[in-house]
Amino acid sequence: MGWGACLLPFLASLAACSASESKNAQQRTPPLVEAVQPKPHIFRDEIQAVGSARANEQVTLAANVTERIERLLFDDGMFVNRGQLLAVLSSAQEQAALAGARASASQAASQLDRIASLNDQGFATRALLDQQRAALGEARAAADGIQAQISDRMIRAPFSGYLSLRNISAGAIVASGTPLVTVSDLSRIKLDFTVPETQLASLRPGQPIRAYASAFPDAPIEGRVSVIDPVIDPQSRAVMVRATLPNPGARIKPGMLLTVRIETGQRPALALPEIAVLSEGDTRYVYTVDRENKVTRATVRTGLRDDGLIEVSGLPAGAMVVSEGVVKVSQGSTVRVVGRDGAGKMEARGKGGGVQGAAP
Repeated sequence: MGWGACLLPFLASLAACSASESKNAQQRTPPLVEAVQPKPHIFRDEIQAVGSARANEQVTLAANVTERIERLLFDDGMFVNRGQLLAVLSSAQEQAALAGARASASQAASQLDRIASLNDQGFATRALLDQQRAALGEARAAADGIQAQISDRMIRAPFSGYLSLRNISAGAIVASGTPLVTVSDLSRIKLDFTVPETQLASLRPGQPIRAYASAFPDAPIEGRVSVIDPVIDPQSRAVMVRATLPNPGARIKPGMLLTVRIETGQRPALALPEIAVLSEGDTRYVYTVDRENKVTRATVRTGLRDDGLIEVSGLPAGAMVVSEGVVKVSQGSTVRVVGRDGAGKMEARGKGGGVQGAAP
């Protein structure tokens, strides 16, 4: 009897608290959201690919003969001009042989002059004169051959460009074919990438492109398509495309991976902020708000994206779409819309378009 009397006031207090909370929940202020109408936006149809950068010209210079390196006239990464001497291989024997060949050619020339003079006086036959001319030609040819052997031991840059790192030293004996240094012309870059054959009709030589390197993400490089391979790979069903890019300051290095974008056309379409469009599996949907501030879920079709906007279709004309605060709304809920019925402004944006706070 005593315990019952004590419990009755406690139960009555709990019932009063529960009723009060229920009443407060019913009177809770609807969430504040922002709503926008889809607006026209110019979208650009693009072909996107990934390509590998190549030097405009690149060659690895190697020793033509097995010989000792006498001099190295370059350093790591230096710029050289066309024809500049880079390395000298030992050629002492060839120099001695050249001196002997030139002496023989000089002697043959003097002998030819004497025989020609005798021929003019009638003391030498025509056959002897022709024989001496042939001897002089053979002596000069021998000298030219030895000179060519000496030139093979003089390594020169075939074009202007930058040198690779030096991995060899003077005094080393190198075999024929041993790589000495790589010369790369970086004044322009050749960018090779593949495009599916289904997009081949949108490509043409001279078409402008933009390339992006991860090392310089905010500095796109503009170039042009130079060549489209006439043969399609039967395995990948893709075609190789080569573009040419300017390379001031030699920023782009051979071997770098670049993202390629080729604009193939422009078209207007309705767009919404990307945060307004939600996903559920393969379905894309938005929340619309009617004049009574009631929320309705609407399925949409999406397309291209550009600068925080996404192409949408399937909405009625004049639809108001929740763009901020989408995480706080649901089908059939009531909201307050910024700028409508005196509602305040959104104070902060949360991740995923949610509202961190709202003005009272």
